Amino acid sequence: MSEVVKIKKGLDIKMVGKAEHTLQVSKSSDLFAIKPTDFHNLTPKLLVRVDDEVKVGTALFQDKYRPEIKFTSPVSGKVVAVNRGERRRILEVVIESDGKHDVLEFKKGSAATLSADEIKENLLGMGLWPFIKQRPYGIIANPESKPKAIFISGFDSAPLAPDYAFILKDQLSSFQAGIDLLAKMSGAPVHVSLPAGQDSPLKQVKNAKLHTFAGPHPAGNVGIQIHHIAPINKGETVWTVGPQEVAMIGRSLENGHLIAEKIVALAGSEVIKPQYYKTTLGTSIKEIVAANIKEGNVRYISGNVLTGTKISKSNFLGFYDSLLSVIPEGDYYELFGWALPGFGKFSTSRTFFSWLTPNKEYRLDTNYHGGERAFVMSGEYNKVVPMEVMPVQLLKAILAEDIDAMEQLGIYEVIEEDFALCEFVCTSKIDSQEIIRNGLNLMIKELS
Repeated sequence: MSEVVKIKKGLDIKMVGKAEHTLQVSKSSDLFAIKPTDFHNLTPKLLVRVDDEVKVGTALFQDKYRPEIKFTSPVSGKVVAVNRGERRRILEVVIESDGKHDVLEFKKGSAATLSADEIKENLLGMGLWPFIKQRPYGIIANPESKPKAIFISGFDSAPLAPDYAFILKDQLSSFQAGIDLLAKMSGAPVHVSLPAGQDSPLKQVKNAKLHTFAGPHPAGNVGIQIHHIAPINKGETVWTVGPQEVAMIGRSLENGHLIAEKIVALAGSEVIKPQYYKTTLGTSIKEIVAANIKEGNVRYISGNVLTGTKISKSNFLGFYDSLLSVIPEGDYYELFGWALPGFGKFSTSRTFFSWLTPNKEYRLDTNYHGGERAFVMSGEYNKVVPMEVMPVQLLKAILAEDIDAMEQLGIYEVIEEDFALCEFVCTSKIDSQEIIRNGLNLMIKELS
């Protein structure tokens, strides 16, 4: 294993309600959904209609411009709804499970028995390919591209993040199979990053280059790890895959059919008993949160509190998410809140006396504590972005739609999550993540 990469810039946001290391099998949900809105730069073409019968692995929709990329049903049953938004944009395809688990069969095998083309064909056919994202842009990888490397972050440093050492402790063989399959299909080296000071079972992984990272969030972001291991230059492509998704790839190809099981952490200050649940991709969260949420006005977030998506109690878990966060809504106005001592308030500076208790966990809510205003050049962003980029200058180049400046300032190396802390600490309440995504979309449009 290589030397420890020490991240100094960043911020750990300690929140009440981290999931305990207990695993429950979630009561089976009747409804599941795959949401095109989970995927950037995707124009979906619907392949099913309401009342169609589907099996596990049946294609629900495909990429209009890359029809080989399919999005498949995680369960068998019947399509009960195709929900649409403005201009008939497809928001989600909802399947009612019949509990039979009828599957579409594919050629099963391992990296030793399948060719690179057969592995790719299986990933595309089973609907596993969307788990492979590419940098730059943070979009679904082009099946025709050849990456210079594949990066997998074996840990998450975000607030209330799931512990992948716990999630994957009994899935090491599937994770290894996934590593081997990805390495053979791509012909590129695979990099796995692990946290310093933790006895992760992923240390046993072979056929991959292991790296160790120490420091505050965003040390667990795969983009930060790429920056410190092998920065992306113009014209280069790397692939990224989530650790639990690697295990799903290995398990599914070894069995010859899609196995869309995943473990999800339910966490947050408003959860009575934060813990892990074994469930299925795209599940309704209704059964997971049943009788386990405190009374009051709460927000359900698919993902972490910095980058996740607000959903309702009857909605569905995001395609890439292994965390469901539940925190209070910030539906209040606090007069002169900034002028009070703030012993119980989290602060990134010494504005409040809470800096005297650095290990305190906080019950944070969704209140902005202010409104959007002009950029304030205070150096806040530089303290939380451990990359050789100039955050404010990059954001302004995007707003000005200056392609040359965006390239020079590092647009190829970042996606939204790398600027999530900028948004959190921002005095001006600038929506940095939205600006970054707009910049990435502009690059795709102008350079494709």
